[in-house]
Amino acid sequence: MRFTHRFKKNIQKQSEKGFTLIEIMVVVTILAILIALVAPKMVGRSDQARRVATKTQIKNIEGALQLYKLDNGVYPSTEQNLDALVNLPTVGIIPKHWKEGGYLAKIPDDAWDNPYVYVSPGTHGPYDLVSYGPDNEPGGEGDDADIENWDLN
Repeated sequence: MRFTHRFKKNIQKQSEKGFTLIEIMVVVTILAILIALVAPKMVGRSDQARRVATKTQIKNIEGALQLYKLDNGVYPSTEQNLDALVNLPTVGIIPKHWKEGGYLAKIPDDAWDNPYVYVSPGTHGPYDLVSYGPDNEPGGEGDDADIENWDLN
């Protein structure tokens, strides 16, 4: 019984002491090393994910544009813009076989919340569909490079 009583007192004394400064420093150092290893990998992924999402949206819009052309014989004009995929155009060539309900529920913005640039006829095909990327300026290199429907690689 005395042994049990002493053992309990020793445990109580140790638990009252808390963590030593050395123990806290070791934990902080381990956390800092983990953050230093993981953070750079996570930061680069966010921009890459936005580029992939924007490319996917461009492909979806292209699919809707193809359906519009199949029904109406032409792509929406620059003046009609991508809105022609959601609402019956009231300017330019009015489509005679526009699909009730439209070809898209709404026109999405790119992954940086900027509108897509649509030109028809385009300089690279029947239409050009472009996201100016994170800087929302034409051109750019690296992370600021434009995402264009004719060059989705």
